[in-house]
Amino acid sequence: MIEFIALNMAPIMFASLVVFLLLGYPVAFSLAANGLVFFAIGVWLAPWSSNTITLDWPLLFTMPQRLWGVLSNETLLAIPFFTFMGIVLEKSGMAEDLLDTVGQLFGPVRGGLAYAVIIVGALLAATTGVVAASVIAMGLISLPIMLRYGYDRRLATGVIAASGTLAQIIPPSLVLIVLADQLGRSVGDMYKGALIPGLVLTGFYLGYVFLVSLARPQWVPALPKEARTLGQGVTSLIVALLACMAIGYGAHVWLAPTHGANADILGAAAGVAVIYAFAVLDRALGLGVLSRLAGQVIMVLIPPLALIFLVLGTIFLGVATPTEGGAMGAVGALVLAASKRRLTMPVVQQALVATTRLASFVMFILIGARVFSLTFYGVNGHVWVEHLLVGLPGGQMGFLIIVSILVFLLAFFLDFFELAFIIVPLLAPAAEALGIDLIWFGVILGVNMQTSFMHPPFGFALFYLRSVAPRGSYLDKVTGQQVAGVSTGQIYWGAVPFVVIQVVMIAVVIAFPGMVMHYKGPVIDPSTIEIKVPTLQPLGGGTGGGSLGGLPTLGAPQIGAPVVNP
Repeated sequence: MIEFIALNMAPIMFASLVVFLLLGYPVAFSLAANGLVFFAIGVWLAPWSSNTITLDWPLLFTMPQRLWGVLSNETLLAIPFFTFMGIVLEKSGMAEDLLDTVGQLFGPVRGGLAYAVIIVGALLAATTGVVAASVIAMGLISLPIMLRYGYDRRLATGVIAASGTLAQIIPPSLVLIVLADQLGRSVGDMYKGALIPGLVLTGFYLGYVFLVSLARPQWVPALPKEARTLGQGVTSLIVALLACMAIGYGAHVWLAPTHGANADILGAAAGVAVIYAFAVLDRALGLGVLSRLAGQVIMVLIPPLALIFLVLGTIFLGVATPTEGGAMGAVGALVLAASKRRLTMPVVQQALVATTRLASFVMFILIGARVFSLTFYGVNGHVWVEHLLVGLPGGQMGFLIIVSILVFLLAFFLDFFELAFIIVPLLAPAAEALGIDLIWFGVILGVNMQTSFMHPPFGFALFYLRSVAPRGSYLDKVTGQQVAGVSTGQIYWGAVPFVVIQVVMIAVVIAFPGMVMHYKGPVIDPSTIEIKVPTLQPLGGGTGGGSLGGLPTLGAPQIGAPVVNP
């Protein structure tokens, strides 16, 4: 019996951890306690393990160095920077301005408010990267408006919860930072790889609302004319966009000879800057060239887009690391909040408290994971997991399908941080052994972990929305009519179609790896490479010429001959 336990320490240890987590113990302490208890058991059982257990008490002396490696990890510094940036932006009222403006822009269209929520959710994801801030802001601002004008409650709540979870896959996502760190890959590459899948998922959400508007138009009514306070002016906005594109293209052509591949990004930035400056002058001087709607859209959308460029653009251009990009984003968020005169000491204090809480949470899980991994590797747990997964039928595709199902099921009980720190280090060696690109693998896991926010019993996006959605009927301040509240069942059922869309997105990323692989740049065909070897003169430059036996004489080096240092 003792020998059987010694030879199967790895699966017993993993099963014990699962039991601890299901009993509700905190993840960080479950990891650390499991690691220390099984370390002691492993040392005692080592003589019966046929040399499969390599644990000994002096191995614990390496723990301080392992923990110092966690504390000195510069990559993880991006997490508090992006968290601080997101909370400051949420407190600055940027989400409210975006939802109001984009809602007015799409107001005349059926499902316009739902389209606005999804688009603003994508913009908030690219600026804040924090699910809680996005869901709570949109729940407080958009849900009462959608209920006021007769939107179906399940659709309205599902759109808000799903749009908030876009912060998990659209850079600068916190989960992508953690995944890159756990997989040992560049955060910049992970951001580049996840960008297109994140935009495609946003398109799927928009497509679902469009289908609903065709099949159930009464669920997504258009905004009534009296509610469109910004009036008309779409033509003026289209003209401004065309002018922006023309300026951007001209700047691209002008910058291409000197800036190469970066000219397109710089040209687009120049076009946007010119249009924004013109909108500011038009409003300040009262010129009236732009319509009220066009001016408001430009004034509201450009600052967050500029912040996105400041963070992601500098990372993609190679100017800044993700940590430096996060620091610039935090400063940019403070500047935006100050420009709106909403940067107060309570706002900064709340942002710092929330950032410290999240950073401490991540750090404690990391420390617990280090203790657990020390013991798990000492009992050859990584070998057990690798043999278990590499032997799955179907090769790479079978591995990806089984792992996706496993992570999806675990997401019912664990949040994305716990999945990233516990499961990913066990899966990465097997994926690499099968020849799977780890950036592609990380994006698949990122899309999969997004579902952990959307399904019960621990769907945090649903909890966030439940905390701000009205439970009972209330009197609407604008119409003066009694509006029914939103039940928990409606919130849960509203999330189901979007969970299905996320599962479809997992399959799409697996089936079309090119969506992610573009991060490597253009593929070079080896058959098109021509190698020219320079023609070298024979040693001695020919016969005779003062050489001895055909060798060059010492002295001034000849062209094509090696330099000889006496």
